[in-house]
Amino acid sequence: MILSQGEVGMEAATQETRILDAAEELFYGRGLQAVGMAEIRDASGASLKRLYQLFPSKDHLVEAYLRRRDVRWRASLAAYVEARRPGEERILAVFDWLREWFAEPAFRGCAFVNSFGELGATSDAVARAARDHVDALRDHLAGLVTEAGHSARLARSLLLLVEGAISTAAVSGDAGAADDARETARGLLELESARISGAG
Repeated sequence: MILSQGEVGMEAATQETRILDAAEELFYGRGLQAVGMAEIRDASGASLKRLYQLFPSKDHLVEAYLRRRDVRWRASLAAYVEARRPGEERILAVFDWLREWFAEPAFRGCAFVNSFGELGATSDAVARAARDHVDALRDHLAGLVTEAGHSARLARSLLLLVEGAISTAAVSGDAGAADDARETARGLLELESARISGAG
């Protein structure tokens, strides 16, 4: 059977998706250095030749995995948060979303912190992907904080709470880390509101 150019493109996209799906499951579940390209090939069903045509090296695949995960992770968070009423409720919803994520059986902490810990010192691509993820998350939090009428500087403190909760939940296996972080975030918001009222 001869495929049209459009069909060839669709097949390539499907193969790329299968490869990235396999890479995400293996890299996130076991670590970057513990997984070889042959395992990605076997899990995705793609030939090794096709795998290297789409991703010329493991470094290329790792970066693609991280970039896609960043987009999907932040989109899931944003969709959850935007379903709440604008204001402080959306800020606190970030931690509700984290709790649901922490409770998933496949939860293994932050993919970007994990990857940076493994390869950040030797791979500029991994380091950039990790920094870009953190920057994008901080910007998202800043938008929520500004929307709620608070100073964007509060986003830095919230970012520390988010990242701290993720790391704590990953190490301890306790999804309740999100609840603790949520209560601390609520306290910060109350202090900020009191500061604004006092200044007024």
